[in-house]
Amino acid sequence: MPGVSQSVTLPPSKNQGDGIVTDFAHYKDVLLTRKRELYGRLHKIDRDLDTLKSSDSGERAVERENDEVLEEFGATGLKELAAIDAALDRMAAGTFGICAKCGKPISAKRLAAVPQAALCEECICAP
Repeated sequence: MPGVSQSVTLPPSKNQGDGIVTDFAHYKDVLLTRKRELYGRLHKIDRDLDTLKSSDSGERAVERENDEVLEEFGATGLKELAAIDAALDRMAAGTFGICAKCGKPISAKRLAAVPQAALCEECICAP
């Protein structure tokens, strides 16, 4: 299913001198837009999985394989939704843009690439 994972380009963020992102409006808009897109895709996956299957055994086998792919897309979408909800919760709590592991600021570059990021580049790459 093309486009399940999508990169988002955000406008430059306002940063304090210490590198903490302080302008969350763009991030919130991007997260909410992505959340709506994911809900739409997940509903389509559910509809596709609920469709009647062919009576031909060969076609049913192919349909089962396709259903497995759709289920994986659905699971991935649910994980991304959970990460987006967590990011929105961090915004509400005032901790968005702060690494959940080390407490250092997450770079604006990382947040532009992955707005729901909970970890900074250093912590995500640490063994």
